[in-house]
Amino acid sequence: MTPKLSAKALAGGPSGAATSTAPSLVLPLADDAATRRLGEDLAMAVRPGEVVALAGDLGAGKSTLARALIRTLAADPELEVPSPTYTLVQSYDTLPPVAHFDLYRLSEPSELDELGFEEAAQASVVLVEWPERAEAVQTRADLRVALEIEGDGRRATITGDDAPMQRLSRSLAIRAFLERSGIPVANRRRFQNDASPRRYETVERDGRTAIVMDAPRLPAGVPVRDGLPYTRVAHIAEDVLPFVALATALRERGFAAPRIFDADLDAGLVLLEHLGADGPLDAERRPLTERYRQAAVVLAELHATAWPRDHLLPGGLTHRVPDFDRGALTIEVELMLEWYCPFGFGRPATAAEREAFAAVWSSLFDRLETADRSLVLRDYHSPNIIWRPAESGRERIGILDFQDSMIGPSAYDLASLAQDARVDMPPELEATLYADYVAARTAAGVFDPAGFAEAYAITAAQRATKLLGIFVRLKLRDGKPQYLGHIPRIKGYLDRTLGHPVLAELRALYRAWGIVERDAR
Repeated sequence: MTPKLSAKALAGGPSGAATSTAPSLVLPLADDAATRRLGEDLAMAVRPGEVVALAGDLGAGKSTLARALIRTLAADPELEVPSPTYTLVQSYDTLPPVAHFDLYRLSEPSELDELGFEEAAQASVVLVEWPERAEAVQTRADLRVALEIEGDGRRATITGDDAPMQRLSRSLAIRAFLERSGIPVANRRRFQNDASPRRYETVERDGRTAIVMDAPRLPAGVPVRDGLPYTRVAHIAEDVLPFVALATALRERGFAAPRIFDADLDAGLVLLEHLGADGPLDAERRPLTERYRQAAVVLAELHATAWPRDHLLPGGLTHRVPDFDRGALTIEVELMLEWYCPFGFGRPATAAEREAFAAVWSSLFDRLETADRSLVLRDYHSPNIIWRPAESGRERIGILDFQDSMIGPSAYDLASLAQDARVDMPPELEATLYADYVAARTAAGVFDPAGFAEAYAITAAQRATKLLGIFVRLKLRDGKPQYLGHIPRIKGYLDRTLGHPVLAELRALYRAWGIVERDAR
């Protein structure tokens, strides 16, 4: 299905929909299967609080489309989805929730209030068949789908607000990518997302589940230092090339990164292996010791491996792994000054506070210059670790989210694992993981335990400091307040780490600021 963009106004659908001057998508739907696929595509695009108006004569396919959308959000292709012709509204506890209205038998527009339309439109995806029966629905609609019978099939003409129309266009582009990849049916389902702009979904490929990574190239951003945006200073991957390159490199060296089945680097789309859904936590989100210990050993093996700086891909493309350099280390800790301090102190940091902060961290970063270095994955923790009990050795630990990898202090990754930002890691388990890692590295060759201990303290404190800023930024900038719940844990890790002698000045500063409230033990 290839959409045709048209700037022509949608001048009333077959059921008298309101005129719109927005660009429209005109989609030929050859049969019911094509209508159901459009329902899947819409399900990938809609958001809670959006209203989708479904217009069309009897038999035009409104209920078929709505049923496919609801089943997709429910991840249940057999879900009973009756037409709400007589009940007028049917609600579904999907993710996000859906309210399905059929206004064919609406006596008068005022009945809409009694049906709870406005309440539903606050938190649910709202699907409305026969929207022309209530002007309020047409005014409120974020997307308008007009279905018409055309030959043996149908035609859908879709208009709407910019944001949902852009998401739908992206969803249709993913459908086209899947068809080019040899997956014409797909059975698309939403998959968990993370704190990044990336989005994921699952599809069926050769009878098995695969993952689609949807990661459009990041916009350049405003310059923040030396004429460069934050992503360039911090060496954040701006497209999917690093992920594809590093997945290939990891697999070539025996580590369980996902296989890459297909990729459109320009579009930011990757079709990859689904490594599994089992992680290192139990049902109550407590760490499972055996799994974390295995992850620590695999990490030690990864850090004992020689990694090239340049990774070649077909077509002459190259990804050069950047350094976790002073610029990146510094701009990350400064996130605490920019975001956490105004939030936590109720005021911006003063010039004197910024100067003291910079001096302490500059001295610590000097000490990292001689630290053990390797490929650093950056986020080696519970969301990105897959437990694969049917495998053995390195293959038991699946590795995800490594596109931001750099060459830097290897201790950083162990701190990411042993002080998991999303999990309460007891000090005893942190000590066990540390000991397992050091034993494996020592057995693998030349290793300096004392130097590593110092680097571990510095990088653990650096990561915790950065996360305080990031979690506040996620709330204030990105509308994700749930990350604030991790802040007490991060402060606890800081309190635990600041007992190392190399962090004495940082401990004094953070105590004076109230970041930690007692002497670290």
